[in-house]
Amino acid sequence: MMPPSDLLTPSRILYQDDHLVAVDKPPGLLVHRTRLAAEEGEALLQRLRDALGRHVFAVHRLDRPTSGLVVFGLTPEAGRRLSALFEDRRVDKGYLAVVRGWPGSPGDGGGVIDYPLADAPDLPARPAVTAYRSLARVELPIPVGRYPVARYSLVAVRPQTGRTHQIRRHFHHIFHPLVGDTTHGEGRHNRLFRDRFGCERLLLHAVALAFEHPFTGAPLRLAAPPDADWQALMGRLGWGGVAADSLVCEPPAATG
Repeated sequence: MMPPSDLLTPSRILYQDDHLVAVDKPPGLLVHRTRLAAEEGEALLQRLRDALGRHVFAVHRLDRPTSGLVVFGLTPEAGRRLSALFEDRRVDKGYLAVVRGWPGSPGDGGGVIDYPLADAPDLPARPAVTAYRSLARVELPIPVGRYPVARYSLVAVRPQTGRTHQIRRHFHHIFHPLVGDTTHGEGRHNRLFRDRFGCERLLLHAVALAFEHPFTGAPLRLAAPPDADWQALMGRLGWGGVAADSLVCEPPAATG
């Protein structure tokens, strides 16, 4: 394993070997340009290519507003093998999210959202499963809508499938939308976090990836701790004492 390298701010390289590189993506940055977003400035792939001075190959993606771990292949063959791992669901993905309400209590074992999703309006819905576990919760004495208080939870999330906006849509489906989600979320709670905490980001972070190395077969676990802004917000919500190992704990696996 090579030591971490500096990447163009605000991204960082967390892991690099001869075959792959793992990067901590900041919120608001595209993983790579698309035909619809060709004029929206530099993307992570281009930044990484320029920082390493070589081609890199995208194998999966995060939504633009989501922060955290993204893996790239460093050769075409590495890209193909990594892509196959993701397509065959042989990559264990862990996220942190802040959601409205209390979807369960810390220590209760969590739950599973099993609700089919379509990747586009003109496509049929396909199976989609997301497991989650509540890590911490808070009640703020701030009225929102018809409720006299505002409740929020920090949850560990483990998607079993990879549908478009799966985590965001699934938590919207169970009436616990993610804070900062301007597409599937709740505007009143997003405004509360902007006005009260100065938070204008989607609170969804890809914190861990685990898979067998596509060339050596060795277990590889990558972690991207949340950034300083996220950690400061957790402190203001009273969640600063949540242990680091709890932040990357795996929610329960989906069954069936």
